[in-house]
Amino acid sequence: MRTPADNGAGVARDGDALVFTGALSRVAVAALWARALAQLSGVRRFDLGGTTSVDSAGLALLAALAARAGNGVVVTGDPPGLSALRDAYRLDAGLGFASA
Repeated sequence: MRTPADNGAGVARDGDALVFTGALSRVAVAALWARALAQLSGVRRFDLGGTTSVDSAGLALLAALAARAGNGVVVTGDPPGLSALRDAYRLDAGLGFASA
């Protein structure tokens, strides 16, 4: 479900995955948080294949959801911004804090 206020971003459940679409940005995070959290139980994978970009607020959303999901969430897809931010914040591929 998308609204003009969330910059075209969306999240939907598909099996054991949360599928994110659009730009995961500061504008979208508030709307996505409640929708993603409501669907989080049993999620083992974040599919970012339809995500067009990720900013620091989007990364914070993903990292917080990954921490709540537990069990080492697998992230698929590499939208613009994700790798650089993950490196800057020293997060591993599952969006957890990487050991030094």
